[in-house]
Amino acid sequence: PELKNRVETSLDGWLTTGRFNDAFEQRLAKYLGVKHLMTVNSGSSANLIAFSALTSPTLGDRAIKPGDEVIGVAAGFPTTVNPILQFGAVPVFVDIDIPTYNIDVTKLGAAISPKTKAIMLAHTLGNPYNLAEVTRIARKHNLWLIEDCCDALGSTYTLPPSPACGRGAGGEGKPRFVGTFGDIGTLSFYPAHHITMGEGGAVFTNNPTLKRIAESFRDWGRDCHCGPGCDNTCGKRFGQQLGSLPFGYDHKYTYSHLGYNLKITDMQAACALAQMDRLLEFVEARKRNFAYLKNRLKSCEEFLILPEATAGSEPSWFGFPITLRESAGVARVELLKYLDQYKISTRLLFAGNLTRQPYFEGRTYRISGELANTDNVMNNTFWIGVYPGLSEEMLSFVVEKIEAFFCVNF
Repeated sequence: PELKNRVETSLDGWLTTGRFNDAFEQRLAKYLGVKHLMTVNSGSSANLIAFSALTSPTLGDRAIKPGDEVIGVAAGFPTTVNPILQFGAVPVFVDIDIPTYNIDVTKLGAAISPKTKAIMLAHTLGNPYNLAEVTRIARKHNLWLIEDCCDALGSTYTLPPSPACGRGAGGEGKPRFVGTFGDIGTLSFYPAHHITMGEGGAVFTNNPTLKRIAESFRDWGRDCHCGPGCDNTCGKRFGQQLGSLPFGYDHKYTYSHLGYNLKITDMQAACALAQMDRLLEFVEARKRNFAYLKNRLKSCEEFLILPEATAGSEPSWFGFPITLRESAGVARVELLKYLDQYKISTRLLFAGNLTRQPYFEGRTYRISGELANTDNVMNNTFWIGVYPGLSEEMLSFVVEKIEAFFCVNF
């Protein structure tokens, strides 16, 4: 189906976003249950656009400004944090919880200062963070919440039945997809992710104002919201005066934001549209593979901390994180080199501790409390895949080699 769709786009002769992109955006928005969704060229771009939207002067006093603080975690992927730095805002890092690998919500409140404007967090490896507590704190302090769902398409969370919880749409007691609890969410369609278009991502929201702003940032910063190939949908193309431009200046070439060009091609959208037919299958396979590893690796719990889903969540797992216990008596690198000999791929939990990365030297940031678990992840955590292409035989091979390393069941 992916190949068939791509051939169709070639025959259409339409190179930028077109009918396949429109169909994909509508279908994915319906799946997630959101009003607005737009594609971009990567998950990192999605995070950039989502954050940038909250800096728009059109938001008035709520707009994030240089020097304002945004709360997040240092144990994750750089591009959940980079937009904060690139804009000139200040990331504030809170420690994480092990074994969920998400923000320790008991420490979130203490990180808030008069300068705090937003919370920007990823659902780590598909495991939703405690959205009940995060949304409660965001509402209490009138903070924006950006949900990075790049690793979490298909993950759900159920708010407890309390009127004090929730944000906007309500829905307490019913599972909802991650990304629909905050103000704006992001996705990635990189090949390793839940569905793919090669490179690509998406930004989604139920807020029409944020949707318009995000589109502007994605499309060069222009004020006009006409789609590709369309003109004068507002009926005011030559009938407005904005900035200090002369009256009647072509609205298609009027710019209200310092924007980018981050659209995808219709061929990419055609691939992802075909993948939507198998999304449920892909998600179930990931859950099944995760459950298999969790059950089989219990034999090694003396040496390994196995992952746990956040209470109230149903993760669509991106990977299976593992942390070596201090009592294991071995260094992580020894185990990873051993697994590599058997062509078993492993990954670290991305940047480990961002504040210790070379590019963070000289950057402005703040740490709230200590990052003890973040450093533990940096030193002792790795993850293995659960993608749908893995068979039970392959997973069994992985488990057997880990057991052999620790001399378990031998």
